[in-house]
Amino acid sequence: MKAVLFDLDGTLVDTAPDLGYALNLQREKYGKPALTDAAIRPFASHGSKALMQIGFGLMPEDQDFLSMRDEYLDIYESVLTRAPVLFEGMRTTLDNIMDLGLPWGIVTNKPGRFTVPLIASMGLDQQAICVVSGDDASKPKPSPETLLLACERAKLNPSDCWYVGDAARDIEAGQAAGMKTVLALYGYIDQDDQPLTWGADTLINQPQDLIGLLKE
Repeated sequence: MKAVLFDLDGTLVDTAPDLGYALNLQREKYGKPALTDAAIRPFASHGSKALMQIGFGLMPEDQDFLSMRDEYLDIYESVLTRAPVLFEGMRTTLDNIMDLGLPWGIVTNKPGRFTVPLIASMGLDQQAICVVSGDDASKPKPSPETLLLACERAKLNPSDCWYVGDAARDIEAGQAAGMKTVLALYGYIDQDDQPLTWGADTLINQPQDLIGLLKE
């Protein structure tokens, strides 16, 4: 392999606390009690659609869904740099990847209005060979378009890349792009999910497991 590409939320960076904080601010506005981090975390990798469902029982077909979602996104935008952190062991993993002379990048379904300031606040934009957000292509994951765009920008062959993610759509997109897929079991995986059925090439329980794979 010549490069490693990461999903953002739930794989590279633990953003669940800030996603949940924004949701609870919105719930407070409507007189609802705060949800626990444990209740929100499994939904954090699935975007605002899932958060509206867990926070307010709203589905996309509901009349208030769009206005409530947009309100949530505005709240999240104001707090997204509050406390994002790399997953434990990820800093060492990234350093090891670079020590091996390999580039790494980010491909996320998160819209650019959130991705850009988030990774800039963590200094990741200075190290990543490419950063592709969900709205940089016509279709986000599970379409392979954003992954292929990342390869185009970084001048990489998809077959030379690993894609690391924590959701079924990450594995589907990586496979469709012709990449080797790595499933991050430490990510935002719900107890009802069946990750072993997603067909990833490799599973890792912690970020550091990736280093051993790269050295094989």
